[in-house]
Amino acid sequence: MTAAQNQVIDADQVAIFLREHPEFFEQYSDLLASITVPHPHGGRAVSLVERQVDVLREKVKLLELRMAELLRNGQENDAISERLSRWTRELLRARDPRQLPEIVTGGLAGVFAVPQVALRLWALDDDYRDLPENEPVGPEVMALVEGLKQPYCGPNAELRPAAWLAGGGAETRSIALLPLRVGASPDPFGLLVLGSPDPERFQTGMGLSFLSRIAETASAALSKLR
Repeated sequence: MTAAQNQVIDADQVAIFLREHPEFFEQYSDLLASITVPHPHGGRAVSLVERQVDVLREKVKLLELRMAELLRNGQENDAISERLSRWTRELLRARDPRQLPEIVTGGLAGVFAVPQVALRLWALDDDYRDLPENEPVGPEVMALVEGLKQPYCGPNAELRPAAWLAGGGAETRSIALLPLRVGASPDPFGLLVLGSPDPERFQTGMGLSFLSRIAETASAALSKLR
């Protein structure tokens, strides 16, 4: 066994001993004060106590950063919840069901700052079939929406519903498709389309809980048109 290996083993044994005998430095307090270790950010040596203080400061900084991140996330979530509540209140205040499609799309564009919003509905009551949102969507889109069990987010990829957005979707780089259903019904009665020229706005793999809440709220309100 080499001298280097002996040194490693001895160091490990020392570390184990100190962990198992925390009273050691109480018995040899003068040794604790005299030990020096290299400073992590310079060549000078510092006392063991000073090094421990530095380690604690670094831990405190990390905790402060984590706390700041938690606060930011909490503030962002509060802001999102407040916007969702404001949008929901507008839907509940609507006396004429014919106003609901405009409140849905206008609220998403204004309250949530979504650059591009489109809405299509089908299987509506006869009294509402003259709404512009009741335009035919075609069998391919119907099949696409029926296959969506949750919102879709990702690149435009020339999806047909993107053509419903402003400019025919020419400026749309990311898109979200929100199928509209009544409760747990497997049959959709509409599709809400959100688009953005920012390719990062609606990313594949992003959290869908908030978009699902939007879809559920819009579905509940627009179901009055059926």
